Amino acid sequence: MSETIEKLFREIRACTYCAENLPMGPRPVVRGSASARVCIIGQAPGVRVHRSGVPWDDPSGKRLRGWLGVDDHTFYDETRFAIIPIGFCYPGTMENGGDYPPRKECAPLWHAPVIDALENVELTLLVGSYAQAYYLGKSRRKTMTETVRSWRDYGPDILPTPHPSWRTTGWQKKNPWFDDEILPEIRRRVKALIT
Repeated sequence: MSETIEKLFREIRACTYCAENLPMGPRPVVRGSASARVCIIGQAPGVRVHRSGVPWDDPSGKRLRGWLGVDDHTFYDETRFAIIPIGFCYPGTMENGGDYPPRKECAPLWHAPVIDALENVELTLLVGSYAQAYYLGKSRRKTMTETVRSWRDYGPDILPTPHPSWRTTGWQKKNPWFDDEILPEIRRRVKALIT
């Protein structure tokens, strides 16, 4: 099965399906191996990740690693963590400074075969609204906050979280239950799966 995931990742990294819609061109970012037990599904690479080719290579990634209770070396160990965005390439920046949403072509094109090949994953973190919308569909709540607060409803194998951007600092202060209830649960589950 490891050959399958390696082949899929080579195909994804060579993808140019929506190249004409990408302001900096395609550079799909994805990581993992068939033995990975934790899968992180985020939204799309930012400009810094586009340049480095390393997922979560930015302040949001540093915060995410803090949430998980892991260091850089552990986080980037592909035998432990698979990292798959909803949109594999940097979608560009809007006039207000935020990034455009992930391209809609990526997930329908690539996610099903990748998820099938990641046969050892026991915990999937749906990081942010785009991942939650794609994977939870009608079962997600009206808001991201309500979805994250209802984390117990999504089974032991799926756990929704907010996106760990700087904007989340204020959200965490308004929603202390995230730090009190969910972060300890995430760290407990992750530690059990990667050690």
